[in-house]
Amino acid sequence: MMGVPASCVVVLTFILYSHSLKIQSTLHVSKSSQENVLNPSKCVSRTNQQQIIANPYNFSVDLRMPGVIPTGSDTYLCMAFPVPTRQDAYIVDFIPLASMDTVHHMLLFGCQTPVSTNSFWDCGSVQGTCEDEAAIMYAWARNAPPTKLPKDVGFKVGRSSGMSYFVLQIHYGDISAFKDHHRDCSGLTLRMTSRPQPFIAGIYLLMSVDTVILPGQRVTDADVACDYTSYPIYPFAFRTHTHRLGKVVSGYRIRDGKWTLIGRQSPQLPQAFYPANKQVTVKYGDTLAARCVFTGEGKTSKTYIGGTSDDEMCNFYIMYYMESRHAIPYMNCMEMGSEELFQHIPPEANVPINVSPSHMNSVMHLGQSTDDRDYAVVLDTNKLETVDQDYHFEQVSAWPQSSLQLGQVSGLALDSDSNLVIFHRGDHHWGADSFNNQARYQQRSLGPIQQSAILVVDPSKGSILKASGRNMFFLPHGITADKENNYWVTDVALHQVLKVSSDGKDKTLMALGEAFIPGSDNNHFCQPTDVAVDTESGNIFVSDGYCNARIIKFSADGKYLSEWGAGSSDRRRRIPFHIPHSLVLLPDKKEICVADRENGRIQCFIAETGEFVKEIKKDEFGGEVFAISYSPTGDGLIFAVNGESLSRPVPIRGFVIDYSTKDILDTFSPNKKEFKMPHDIAETRDGSVFVGDASSKSVYKFTTEKLHHSVKKAGIEVQELEEMDAVVQTKVKQDTSKTAAIQEKQTVVQKTQPQLEADKERKSPAKLNKGERVLPVIITTLLLIPLVAVISIGVFISWRKKNQHEVKSEPSSVRGILGKIRGKAVGSLNLGNFFPSHKGYSRQGFDQLSTEGSDQERNDEDSSDSENEEYSALPPPQSSS
Repeated sequence: MMGVPASCVVVLTFILYSHSLKIQSTLHVSKSSQENVLNPSKCVSRTNQQQIIANPYNFSVDLRMPGVIPTGSDTYLCMAFPVPTRQDAYIVDFIPLASMDTVHHMLLFGCQTPVSTNSFWDCGSVQGTCEDEAAIMYAWARNAPPTKLPKDVGFKVGRSSGMSYFVLQIHYGDISAFKDHHRDCSGLTLRMTSRPQPFIAGIYLLMSVDTVILPGQRVTDADVACDYTSYPIYPFAFRTHTHRLGKVVSGYRIRDGKWTLIGRQSPQLPQAFYPANKQVTVKYGDTLAARCVFTGEGKTSKTYIGGTSDDEMCNFYIMYYMESRHAIPYMNCMEMGSEELFQHIPPEANVPINVSPSHMNSVMHLGQSTDDRDYAVVLDTNKLETVDQDYHFEQVSAWPQSSLQLGQVSGLALDSDSNLVIFHRGDHHWGADSFNNQARYQQRSLGPIQQSAILVVDPSKGSILKASGRNMFFLPHGITADKENNYWVTDVALHQVLKVSSDGKDKTLMALGEAFIPGSDNNHFCQPTDVAVDTESGNIFVSDGYCNARIIKFSADGKYLSEWGAGSSDRRRRIPFHIPHSLVLLPDKKEICVADRENGRIQCFIAETGEFVKEIKKDEFGGEVFAISYSPTGDGLIFAVNGESLSRPVPIRGFVIDYSTKDILDTFSPNKKEFKMPHDIAETRDGSVFVGDASSKSVYKFTTEKLHHSVKKAGIEVQELEEMDAVVQTKVKQDTSKTAAIQEKQTVVQKTQPQLEADKERKSPAKLNKGERVLPVIITTLLLIPLVAVISIGVFISWRKKNQHEVKSEPSSVRGILGKIRGKAVGSLNLGNFFPSHKGYSRQGFDQLSTEGSDQERNDEDSSDSENEEYSALPPPQSSS
């Protein structure tokens, strides 16, 4: 009976030996991949290669381009890879497999639905990276070294993260690198674990979008700052990015007026994630700020923020971690810092970091194309004033910072200074008894609103800058501002359109219609709802209104010009307006659009003639569209809010709509409360959206939280990108047991790393050759099983008969074989030892894992620190700060 165990032992030996060869082959993918960068012709055999090393908890994934040849300079190519598990998993290390000789920069995104899952695609076109929100997880440029996360920290992907795909984006800058027509398979290796990590990593991006660098000007500062309004984060690394004109980039945390450095670096050095300053935490109420210092010397024209080699960028990345229960994978800030705040920035932020000419030459040897779009923050390229779906609006819960004491909010507008203008009803309310059946106002005895009905508000802080409109209005409704900052308002009680000065003197400059007298002729209105003013011609457009169903056009001096009703592509099925409630001009298209409230649709017309252009009607509106606004971004964005519908109940929310395709790109609503009656909407130049709610007497601010959520400015798709459905909480309860400074161990990258890697690479071909024989060995082994079993049984029976009474003085042969296997095949088959690619790679979740009884074994090499960048962090100690 011993023949069967003996045969099993033999088979087991073959299998274990073959498996060990296979693992070694896979492990050397990351080594040989560097050869492929230097000798790209070998990439041909690696098309669609995704190597996974399996283990009870830990695995490694190679994400590689499938042997591509970019067709032109500044080509952006993307490739999607499924997360190799249906469970939650965590990325703990990023190992780049690229050279700046070939690759300008490389980004890794996570999302649910990539643009394609079949092959690589041009993601510099309108396709972008993902159909849904994409979260940036890693950025690499200029031969930056590998990045290792702190212990117990990982980027969460997989089942509950909303990220089931990786999307690798590579920017090929200078196509001259492909003169020999070689194929490229650059990419990166992810080291991952299925062990839940107590802390989840994320990226916070501070980014300037409005900076202009004047030619010949020695110093230009780009300042960015935002108040932090979420749970505590613990920065452990930072990265800077500009193009050629950048001299130094610095990032700070401001707390109680004190500036604390997070990181400072020359953007001309390798754009790696460098260790952040020790003991810096960021909590609710802090301010995050960054400054980029540029020079315009040698330039003959203005330089703007954008995506070409002649443009600039100002990015400061913070890689942080949070407690897993509060994890937010991406946050960002694009608000320009105030001059008053940055008067107190430490002097070090203004001191350039010198980079030696030899270092600069090595960095810049690709020519000017190396300074084209880094999109290390981004992005889908070629996005100059374009739009895609990689963004989502989230409420800024801490806005306004103090109560505005509003009545029913009826109208919102932006003045010529980009300040928010709020039109509200003070202590007046529109109720069931406000009008009779002839639409005449019944509450004149209350007198006009005594409070300031017009408030000018700082859009970033929510503080009141100016107040006016006392004792002028009875029931305010719509408002807009002209280029002279005069206010044009409608009052449904007065049945009038008024032009009001903004100088605080509360002077009526023009009145259209007769006070308190409703009508439908050229000189009267009946509860007019909104007004729009053409900034070029000065023409005035009025939506009239609750009891009329028309749009009326006046000249700049108030002369009646024309009017029209609802439009239709089929005149036989033309449906009249049912409360044209909100107007917006589309200056770039010379059109005017109206929210036809009770018909649940948006209609657009040529502003000059009133000719019908198009209609946007969606089931998601639920039969009600209360207000609209417009942004010329891309082919045009329409922002809209719907309202409560008794016949077709749908969520009340905001919408971002592509004007050209009529597609809904995004929806948004408040975090905690719900919209009750969103009555007007306005969009600012920086991409923020404000919604005034008449019922809750509130104004809500929304900004893009990603990836998307895209605010595109000057060629940059700013993924305020990517909160991956995480909600930013307004008021964070202080958890004194969790907020504290984090001790971080900072290990400088050692210069010996390239030599070690080169030595290991020289050894890899032989091991790969062995790995190529794994499959034949396994097949042969399986075929030999029956033969070995038969021979073993025969030998055993023969031996049993011949030596039935013979006593052996030596140990059992089977035990001897098992002993040898245990000593060589099993004990040495320590999968954990295969993960390290460099001396000293040891961490919880990647400690040596054996297949049998070797938990006590440890590799002496693992006692030293990594040559790669390494950040070590302990769980947050208790603190009351």
